[in-house]
Amino acid sequence: MGRTEDLEHSIVVVSGLPRSGTSMMMRMLEAGGVPVLTDRLRTADEDNPEGYYEYERVKQIEEDQGWLTQAKGHAVKMVSALLEHLPPDYRYKVVFMRRDMGEILASQRKMLERLGESRGEVGDATMARLFQQHLAKVTEWLDTQPNVRALYVSYNDVLADPVGQAERLSHFFDGQLDVAAMVKVVDPELYRNRVADGNA
Repeated sequence: MGRTEDLEHSIVVVSGLPRSGTSMMMRMLEAGGVPVLTDRLRTADEDNPEGYYEYERVKQIEEDQGWLTQAKGHAVKMVSALLEHLPPDYRYKVVFMRRDMGEILASQRKMLERLGESRGEVGDATMARLFQQHLAKVTEWLDTQPNVRALYVSYNDVLADPVGQAERLSHFFDGQLDVAAMVKVVDPELYRNRVADGNA
């Protein structure tokens, strides 16, 4: 499927809080026809059976921005805390993932437990408040950048209505994505840590 001129000259950034569905979105975009920039250094595990789709140099964006040239026309994953370091001399199409906060916290807690790590004394209520403050700040930043177009996508909505959300994505990319292919990679079996029913 052909890429539009807009995509050719833009960097697609998939972002959100950790455990908000960014890896799933990278899979969807890849299936839909957007090339992805990833080094595959972080391999699949129990927390992300289909892989993380990360590119290590992204984490050093404050000091290293040389990789951005090769990111043009590609999708790259970036945690939301790093978005403000994107240099203004590029155009970005940001797909920002949202997810039920209780599910994010549950998923993070289980991943930390599997890694033998801990959040210390910080409880869920405090973390939720900090995350919400962060999201408000990031949303304001995204919405005021002249070189950024952002689409906000709910992980929960993708699982509930994959066709509708895939169509929204394709529209954001000027109708150039393969909707059917994106829908096929949405796997309800990977929807864990539901707050409503307590599943992990």
